[in-house]
Amino acid sequence: MKEKLPLILGGLILAAILASTSLFTVDQRQYAIVFQLGEVRKVIEEPGLHFKWPLVQNVRMFDRRILTLDSADPERFITSEKKNVLVDLFVKWRITDVKQYYVSVGGNERLAETRLLQTVNAGLREEFGRRTVHEVVSGERDKIMEDMRSKANVDAVKIGVEIVDVRLKRVDLPSEVSESVYRRMEAERKRVANELRSLGAAEAEKIRADADRQREVIVAEAYREAQKIKGEGDGRAAAIYADAFGANPEFYAFYRSMDAYQKSFRNKGDVLVLEPNADFFRYMKGGPRPAAK
Repeated sequence: MKEKLPLILGGLILAAILASTSLFTVDQRQYAIVFQLGEVRKVIEEPGLHFKWPLVQNVRMFDRRILTLDSADPERFITSEKKNVLVDLFVKWRITDVKQYYVSVGGNERLAETRLLQTVNAGLREEFGRRTVHEVVSGERDKIMEDMRSKANVDAVKIGVEIVDVRLKRVDLPSEVSESVYRRMEAERKRVANELRSLGAAEAEKIRADADRQREVIVAEAYREAQKIKGEGDGRAAAIYADAFGANPEFYAFYRSMDAYQKSFRNKGDVLVLEPNADFFRYMKGGPRPAAK
């Protein structure tokens, strides 16, 4: 029994090695192809534990998730107006027929992306050539992406893949064209600004002239009203003076003389040269007094 124990252990180890090389696991995110002597023997799409013959068969895994093809540099396309545009895009794709994918591109993901990018670029060149810059940038951008997805899929199925989506991330004009467009826009904005300034200056002059006219009218009307009021006041004052003079001429003469004395001798340095018997000094000399009523 003891002599057979090493043989039993050796057999168990050999069985474990054979089992480890015969069994393999397929993840739910993967496809698997079983090759036998370089030929495709079986395609496995269901996840789980599977068996293969050791040493005779080998297994290769392929990603079944949606993959992203992102262009490294923007591609240059020509619109119907013969204008260049730079397009930055990305493509979403996935493997649908793993056997056809392996036969067509040898299972090389880079080679598959190169072929897809060539197909998409050729289709975009045709689509852009039928549209203007405005239509490309905003007007029919969604339609271009949908048409490109449909057209590119015709070629994609030939290599066992499906294009899920084509997206234009950015559509720009080349730097030399952008500079020209910017200068033209700047000149247009300056022209509009100068036109608005001219209109504003003309409107300001109009408002200023109207304000000056209104000021002249207001001042003239105010002066006329002031002169009218002053005339009415002078008339009323003259009437009051006449009434006072008519009621008591002697008192009126005395009042006017006192007022004249006050205004003539307001300052100490005032000098008045008159004849001594002048009528101006009549009330200083004790002239006639108002008669008592």
